[in-house]
Amino acid sequence: MKNNFAALLMLIALVHFSQAKTPEKVIYSFPSGGGITAVGTLTLDEAGNLYGVVAGIGNGAVFELTPAKGGRWTETNIYNFTGGSDGSAPSGGVIFDAAGNLYGVATTGGNGCSGGCGTVYELTPGENGQWTVSVLYSFTGGTDGGYPAGTLVFDPGGSLYGGTETGGDLSCTVTGHNGCGAIFELSPGENGQWTEKVVHAFKAHSDGAEEVPSGLIFDGAGNLYGTTAMGGKGGVGTAFELKLTSGGKWTETILHSFSSAPDADSPAGALVFSGSALYGTTAFGGSSTCYEGLGCGTVFQLTENGGAWSETIIHSFQGSDGIGPTAAVLPDQAGNLFVVTSGGGSDWGTVVELAPIGDGNWQESILHDFGSHAGDGRSPLSGLVFGPSGKLFGATPSGGKNGAGTVYESTP
Repeated sequence: MKNNFAALLMLIALVHFSQAKTPEKVIYSFPSGGGITAVGTLTLDEAGNLYGVVAGIGNGAVFELTPAKGGRWTETNIYNFTGGSDGSAPSGGVIFDAAGNLYGVATTGGNGCSGGCGTVYELTPGENGQWTVSVLYSFTGGTDGGYPAGTLVFDPGGSLYGGTETGGDLSCTVTGHNGCGAIFELSPGENGQWTEKVVHAFKAHSDGAEEVPSGLIFDGAGNLYGTTAMGGKGGVGTAFELKLTSGGKWTETILHSFSSAPDADSPAGALVFSGSALYGTTAFGGSSTCYEGLGCGTVFQLTENGGAWSETIIHSFQGSDGIGPTAAVLPDQAGNLFVVTSGGGSDWGTVVELAPIGDGNWQESILHDFGSHAGDGRSPLSGLVFGPSGKLFGATPSGGKNGAGTVYESTP
């Protein structure tokens, strides 16, 4: 009976796969040269232009894609990192402030330590499409953190928050580096000066280790939420909340410690609120049919009741529908969730929609199977963003007509 049930689940996955091919369009292929291009999550401005970061070509760049006539898009590198004091290898994506300035992190470079432990930068638009870079902070790799990763987030007061892979509590060495990572705050001051402070340093086994993979989010009360890729009771990551107390200190609560398959394993993207619940993805866990039993990855839900949080796996990938989601889900107003996987499907990943159908059940549809046509993108690692008319935009680090990655558009 167990084998029959497993076969039925595989048949259902294959049926979804066969019915799921919907329009997908590569709107830009990155030029070849310099190795595989890693692309972060995209951001749109009010005019419908797309912004993102690339690494692997030179020291990395921030780019803009502008829609033109005939459905074409024009790409411009608005800033090319030098690998010096400005940083190198930008990570995550970029975010706007109200004045139209862009903010992001470079994982390495800067002048805070030998070889560079990363920077937080600002790009200010000027005349004739010129952008000017300002380094807001260079990490030292010590108690202030080192090697920032993921996308930044603003609080209502204009301070920036983000995560680092190392640094913080230097007595924590589980990752083989000094410190297990930290959550930092950068506060603006006079004359363009910014002040950095660590609001939480991870302790590895008790609460987590190894960065905040894709960023942090705030709730309406000003509490921060995020995930760690390692640490916790199960050793394979946590979901956490940081709450600001009246004394100006941040108190951490572990919402869930992940274990291994069949539980979710190794959260790989930022948490997202949809309704009153939190949703996220894990690169492993769930179905044990992938990675020699480590699991194909999951989409999970965290719900709060009476101050306690409980985890539910709402989708366990099977391989035929995708393997290894590594970015946050994207919810729409109807409560549907959109997620990308870095592998599986025909081989190179998928775009999947999960629709709630009542009683805690979700209906899966595969919107796109990467690598299914010539010049298509491959192995998406970053999340999706909604554009005009409800279209989805995302990026891949490989594939395209030059093999160096793409920006694509998908229609739900």
